Amino acid sequence: MRFGLQKLTLLDYPGNVACTVFSCGCNFRCPYCHNASLVTGSESGLELDFAGLLAFLEKRIGILDGVCFTGGEFLLHPDAVDAAAAAKALGYRVKVDTNGSFPGALKELIDAGSVDYVAMDIKGSPEKYALCCGRDNVLPAVNESVDLLKSGIVACEFRTTVTGNLHEVEDFSAIGKWICGAERYFLQPFESSDDILVPDGGYAVSSAMLEQALAAVREYVPNAAIRGR
Repeated sequence: MRFGLQKLTLLDYPGNVACTVFSCGCNFRCPYCHNASLVTGSESGLELDFAGLLAFLEKRIGILDGVCFTGGEFLLHPDAVDAAAAAKALGYRVKVDTNGSFPGALKELIDAGSVDYVAMDIKGSPEKYALCCGRDNVLPAVNESVDLLKSGIVACEFRTTVTGNLHEVEDFSAIGKWICGAERYFLQPFESSDDILVPDGGYAVSSAMLEQALAAVREYVPNAAIRGR
């Protein structure tokens, strides 16, 4: 696995001065994905291998608080667990972003004490999951990760990127029932980029839709919020 690197972020790991480590490749094909080159493996700017990543992290000890591992889908890679463990061994707080389709790797990370915070994407309601993530037959694995994180085994959040064409208000009632009991759930509006997987899909979402979706999900997850507000 090769890595891309954002050397400093105050946003990707809230409450921590961190770096963000990007891995290439994803098993999902969410049409609204705004990092298409990472998802498809065509990204050519991944400058670090495992040794280079460790060398960077060793130099930033005492400067950075945390490391955010993201993708693509970070847990897709066989050495993802080792990469997170290496960062943790250097004294960093570790955050992992995941689509939840690799519950075995996620549990291995948690059981090893190699992750402090997990952010898991909920792509849509269970009934529309294949439509929203572009893949069939992933819901059992995703549901296993939901149950694992809802157990409180590690600090976590669930989050959904809300689009104007793939999501309806009723979807968020279904999501709320699904993740009921979650401590944190965030809605985040779709933001465009020059690297959309399926461009011109009508993904923009209105403020009114966001507020209606939030009201629907709060019946089951009272602390749900719109990210950035």
